[in-house]
Amino acid sequence: MMTELDWHGDRGAPGDLDILDAAPESRGIDLAAVRRYRQERLRGQMAHYGVDAVILSDAVNIRYATGTRNMQVFSQRNQPARYLMLTADRSILFEFTGCGHLGTGFETVDEVRPAMTASFVAAGPDIEAREKAWAAETAATLRELVGAGATVGLERLNAGAAIALKDEGFRIVDAQQPVEMARAIKSAEEVKCVVASLRATEAAVGELRAAIRPGITENELWSILHAAVIARNGDYCETRLLNAGRRTNPWFQESSANVIGENEMILLDTDVVGCHGYYADFSRSFHSGPGKPTEHQKTLYKLAFEQVHHNMDILKPGLTFREYADRAWDIPERYYKHRYYLSAHGCGMTGEYPYLYHHGDFPDAGYDGVVEPGMTLCVESFIGAEDGGEGVKLEQQLLITETGWELLSEFPFEEAFLT
Repeated sequence: MMTELDWHGDRGAPGDLDILDAAPESRGIDLAAVRRYRQERLRGQMAHYGVDAVILSDAVNIRYATGTRNMQVFSQRNQPARYLMLTADRSILFEFTGCGHLGTGFETVDEVRPAMTASFVAAGPDIEAREKAWAAETAATLRELVGAGATVGLERLNAGAAIALKDEGFRIVDAQQPVEMARAIKSAEEVKCVVASLRATEAAVGELRAAIRPGITENELWSILHAAVIARNGDYCETRLLNAGRRTNPWFQESSANVIGENEMILLDTDVVGCHGYYADFSRSFHSGPGKPTEHQKTLYKLAFEQVHHNMDILKPGLTFREYADRAWDIPERYYKHRYYLSAHGCGMTGEYPYLYHHGDFPDAGYDGVVEPGMTLCVESFIGAEDGGEGVKLEQQLLITETGWELLSEFPFEEAFLT
């Protein structure tokens, strides 16, 4: 039996710093190097966009910038329960009440202070006074670190807090651009975290696949995935995108008490925030049995398979987003209305920049950019007819390299649909 001490090898017993990441999938990964790279990359993007300081309240972005985590889902919903102030040479984590110990020992955190939660649920009718107090406290620290009138990037703060900080004399900008541009390019050590998350999630999907049978509900099947992800030290499933039969088309119907029938399609999009907080995002479609797939089901699957592989094959470093849209697979008219809303998207600690749009959507939704080495991308397909019937969802996750791409998601496709 592997013990907690075994997980750390010659590092000895785990301490507060890395107990949450102390697991077999951490072997061979320099997590301190991952944390340093991410913070340095974010600081580089802040300098590029002329941002003197950022205040991050998104739990995923705090983890990206420091490696610290604390009640991730709760923190996403209750903002700003904890937040990070990052400048060119200072990192101060404002941690949730009673949780200061969680940020100690990280080389990416210079100081831990208690957070002042400026939200209505925390302050009630005194919310305006709380927001002004938060802004005054924050402004005092900012003046000390970056000076009066500095440019400060904010994200996901309630409007009153942002307005109050602006009234303190700072130039307020959106922090999303430097953060997203930083996250888009992964280091080689960071990719090891992505792969560890994928391997654990693929094992969990294997358990789900083995449990497929007519008579089980979508929720029961989805719960097997969730339990297996948590057992392998993953964080959580961001969505519940698993459905069967008539509920597979259109897409984006989350799992329910629907009982899976005989010989139905079962569609899954993992959307797992897994090991080390990295997103394992691939999609597969299965058959409930006991019979074999119909020719119609095979046709849907083969079309989705063709779309994913055509679009993977055109990806390469230096390709612009517009060029990708122009060269991407041409969706047949019958399936166009129910197409997946993206052709591909960035993937790191969650879904992220860039979004690569279909050719037909590019004029209204698309933006240009360049596919770069170090990006991890997910290539998507949903095939479902506008006039109804079942659908098929497939997706692959890959890494853009200096010469092309490397496949990261390894869960097999279903040969029964491809013969």
